[in-house]
Order: sequence, then C-alpha cells, then structure tokens
Amino acid sequence: MSRQSVNDVNGADRATVAAVAVAPRAPLNVSRRPDPVTEAPVVRWLLTAVALLFLTLFLVVPLVAVFYQALSKGLGFYLESLADPDALSAIKLTVITAAIAVPLNLVFGLAASWCIAKFEFRGKALLTTLIDLPFSVSPVISGLIYVLMFGAQGWFGPWLIDHNVQIIFAVPGIVLATIFVTFPFVARELIPLMQAQGNDEEEAAHVLGASGWQIFRRVTLPNVKWGLLYGVILCNARAMGEFGAVSVVSGHIRGQTDTMPLHVEILYNEYNFSAAFAVASVLALLALVTLGLKLLAERHMSAELSAARDVPAYAGPVALAAASSSSPSFKASPVSPQHPLKQGEL
Repeated sequence: MSRQSVNDVNGADRATVAAVAVAPRAPLNVSRRPDPVTEAPVVRWLLTAVALLFLTLFLVVPLVAVFYQALSKGLGFYLESLADPDALSAIKLTVITAAIAVPLNLVFGLAASWCIAKFEFRGKALLTTLIDLPFSVSPVISGLIYVLMFGAQGWFGPWLIDHNVQIIFAVPGIVLATIFVTFPFVARELIPLMQAQGNDEEEAAHVLGASGWQIFRRVTLPNVKWGLLYGVILCNARAMGEFGAVSVVSGHIRGQTDTMPLHVEILYNEYNFSAAFAVASVLALLALVTLGLKLLAERHMSAELSAARDVPAYAGPVALAAASSSSPSFKASPVSPQHPLKQGEL
C-alpha cells in the first residue's frame, strides 16, 4: 500500500473518531432507576410531619406554657415577682457568675485550642481528653468534688477556716463549679476550626517579620472570631442555666447564694407557681436570645469552614484569587499578593 493510501486511511479514521466524539449521546433511561438519595414524596412528608410534631410537643408547647403560667395572674404580678428582693439577688448572682466564668473560659479555650491545633507536643492527646472531662462527669459529681476539696471536712477545709476564707456555700464556690462545667465549650468550637484553617497564614506572617502577638491579633483571632463567638454564646447559656453543680456548692441560702435556676426550684417547692414561672421566663428569654446569636455565629462559622476546606494548601494565585472572590470571609494564603500582612505593614 502506498504512503498516500495510508494517509487517506488514517485521515478517515480520525474523522470517524471525531464524528463519534461530537455526536450527541442518547439520554440514559433514568426512569427505571430511582434516585438513591431521594425518598418518595409520601415518606418526605411523613418524616417532616413527625419532626414538626415532636418539636411542637417537646419544645414549643413547654415554652408557651412557661410564659402562659408566668402571666396567668397578670402583668402586675409578673413584674412584682421579678422585683422581689430574692429574685433580684438571684438574677444579680447569675449575671455575676457568668461575667466571671465566661471570660476565664474564653481565655482558656482560646489558648488551649491554639496550642492543640497549631503545635505538636507530648501530652496533646491527654490535654484534649481532659478538656472533654466535664462532658462525661455529672454536674452533681463535679459540685461534690469541690465540697470534698474546700468544705469544712475537705482537704483544704481546715486551712481555709483558719484564714477565714469561705469557698463552699459562697460565691467563689458557685463560680468555680460553673467554670468547671462550662470550660470545654469555647475550646471545642475553636479546635476544629483552627485545624481546618491550617498554619499557612501564621507562617507567612512570621516570614514577613510579625511577632507572636501580631500574628495572634491580626491573623489568628480574625480567622476564628465567629467560632469564638459561637463558643462564648454556648458557654454563657450553660453558665446561666447550670443547676446541678451549683446546687451542691451553693447551700441554698436564700437571697445570698441562689442563682435563677435555684430560685425557681425554691418558689416551685413553695407552691408559688406563678412567681416560679416568672423567673423561669427570664431564663427562657435569655435562651431565645442565645439561640438567635448562635444561629448567626453558626452561619458565619460554616462559611469560614467551607472556605478553608475548599481551597487546598499552596493552590497558587489563580485558585486562591477565585476562592477569595467567591467567599468574602476567606483570607488569601501566603503565596497570594492579597495577604493581609504585607511587607511594611508591621
């Protein structure tokens, strides 16, 4: 066969392959094969109805009942119950306890999460396990631990009595018990967020000459601000609503060591139901506000996590610029010219 004939045959083959490639393909018959991730409409409606019924019976109805019982004797009695000296003392003590416990947990959670997510060291797994300890220990047991340590017959009890220092059945014991049951919340929200973001931006800032404080203030903290807010909201909600641990260490001294949950219990045991529900409605309002803030923080934190996971490390300026334009909360990596710490800014 001549060279010309071979070229003609090869040209015909290439034309045939090209025609097959561009030819429209017959659509697959998807009607015979149902979508494995989609349920039938009846099943979807049934599941939705069950979920709504469950939420109505166990969430909406009790919440409505709290406000209904609180206002059952009129708005005047409701305001009078909240203006009672014992109720005001309980509200004040609850706010004071949260105002002390939440900032301390914020500092601990931020430091612990930064240490666990950014560094490798011996005992890292042990530290992570200890952070989860309050989740596995009953709050009543944690309160009892403080009684055994600082009570009159406890390890440090005689020394505290000799120096006229009272921890149990006083405000310090309530604060300590609240700190113990709430300190995992901030750390547990920040650790996965920091691990997803990686160390690229911190390393770039260090190369540019930033100090440790500058790296923390201008790179790490802005990247985790919504996760930090989310953890603080959860921590504050638990601090204000804690009952078990605080009940053990408070002593139930009316007007002195009763927080709002304990004051609600006292009023209910005295059959003063309307006053008990009036104080409980304040906690319910705080819970609703907390829920709104939680949803806001959760939305922003999810956006930041998605941005951190979608862009691989060292993706290059083109991919990073595309990710930055698609997600406003995403910050460029060290190789991008849009990095927040430029030479000369420090």
